[in-house]
Amino acid sequence: QVQLVESGGGLAQPGGSLRLSCAASGIDFRRIDMAWYRQAPGKQRDLVASITVGGNTKYTDPVKGRFTISRDNAKGTVYLQMNSLKVEDTAVYYCTTASPYNGNPYWGQGIQVTVSS
Repeated sequence: QVQLVESGGGLAQPGGSLRLSCAASGIDFRRIDMAWYRQAPGKQRDLVASITVGGNTKYTDPVKGRFTISRDNAKGTVYLQMNSLKVEDTAVYYCTTASPYNGNPYWGQGIQVTVSS
């Protein structure tokens, strides 16, 4: 059974930092691309950042230069380092991947990030 478990969310002040982690189990982590999405209240779920098996990364424009996605294949974990946080970064953040065999998507349970003074 594939599980994605996020951690590291919480409350931060504008300009502050948080690091999200997503631990994967039940799947060969070295064979899967990973991504972070976020969903703010009343809005759709949008892609934030992605990282391929080979370590290639992509970011949505609003987070470029502030967020960094990385992965540790030995730990089966993907990270999202979020710096210079803004109020508009407030959202539930989800990590996601897909089966390398059939493309079935998997999602974590989501974790709240709140940026407020």
